[in-house]
Amino acid sequence: MIDFSKFEDRIGIVFKNKDLLKQAFIHRSYLNENPKVKMSHNERLEFLGDAVLELTVTDYLYKKYPEKAEGDLTSYRAAMVNTTSISKAASSLGMNDFLLLSKGEAKDNGRARQYILADTYESVIGAIYLDQGYKVASEFIKDSLFDYLDEILDKGLWKDAKSFLQEQAQEKLSITPNYDVLEQVGPDHDKHFTIGVYLGEELIAKGEGKSKQSAEQEAAAAALKIKGWEDLKK
Repeated sequence: MIDFSKFEDRIGIVFKNKDLLKQAFIHRSYLNENPKVKMSHNERLEFLGDAVLELTVTDYLYKKYPEKAEGDLTSYRAAMVNTTSISKAASSLGMNDFLLLSKGEAKDNGRARQYILADTYESVIGAIYLDQGYKVASEFIKDSLFDYLDEILDKGLWKDAKSFLQEQAQEKLSITPNYDVLEQVGPDHDKHFTIGVYLGEELIAKGEGKSKQSAEQEAAAAALKIKGWEDLKK
């Protein structure tokens, strides 16, 4: 039995409705194996939390960088709320210890787990918002995520990976990268894409995401790392 009070201690928030917190950690796959559990999975909370996360980050960046143009702020925000950043925040809070997954999902500690952690982070935000209101949810985001902003700016992680990969590939190889959908799974409202990026005929890297655009960005970022061009973004 998972003791969710330990997670409350970690984040310094005591829930009025304990079921909301538990629901935030319930993956759809867990209910498939445990049909007697009379609770919903966390996808509706994730939907809500995603909106709260975006508003909080947008408000913070708007006030912190009054001289920055919309394009820069959009890039900063995208880097702060992408799968890599928010799954790191989830890991640092030890969310992995509280996930309710199917036995199959529980064995996977790779990229798929990163996506689950990122989704759970957003679900927890949604649960906090419903239980405690926007102010507490916003403070949770600030405390757990905003420290990554310095790293994002210092390492140039906010720069558009696709554009930068194209720039480097054309400059160094006289090739324009091409992207191709390798796999898409899930219903229309919850698609998951795997996209490959090619230089000529060679598959350089793959990326995954809930949209083709996010998967392409992941693939481009992976390709930059593989080609050793990542540090040139600084």
